[in-house]
Amino acid sequence: MARQRVFSGTPWEEQVGYCRALRVGQQIFVSGTAPSDGQGGTFAPGDAYAQTQRCFEIIQQALEELGADLRDVVRTRIYVTDMTRWEEIAAAHQELFADHPPVNTTVEIPALINPDMLVEIEVEALCEGSSRPAPRSMNTVLGRPIQPGAFPPVMAADLDEGCLD
Repeated sequence: MARQRVFSGTPWEEQVGYCRALRVGQQIFVSGTAPSDGQGGTFAPGDAYAQTQRCFEIIQQALEELGADLRDVVRTRIYVTDMTRWEEIAAAHQELFADHPPVNTTVEIPALINPDMLVEIEVEALCEGSSRPAPRSMNTVLGRPIQPGAFPPVMAADLDEGCLD
């Protein structure tokens, strides 16, 4: 069965060896998504609600690249570093999923990769149609990031390192 991968371009993907999201048939698996500010730092340090929203923004982008969206999410797993902040995190989750609630697990963990990150979220989605085409992104080719200033890519070196499926 064909696999589609989406990479967000964070340094952790290459360093650890994972992709942001993977679609296999009708199933989509999104890696643990932390509230990155896109520059290697943390979005909204100290604000659990805003960090939860940011995690879902990143997740939504990955889902869209694979032809899905948050309505297709069937499971959320939320890792929090301070369970006393659960209500802020739950409020952001409820706003997104009130009309189509997935199953959920929320677990307290001792720490995340950056000490000012309060939450990390992973999701699984199930798409009704397996042939739903993924929208084209001008920032990726076959789900891989394109090096800045190299569009359209003309050589393999114009693509980010890694295998192409």
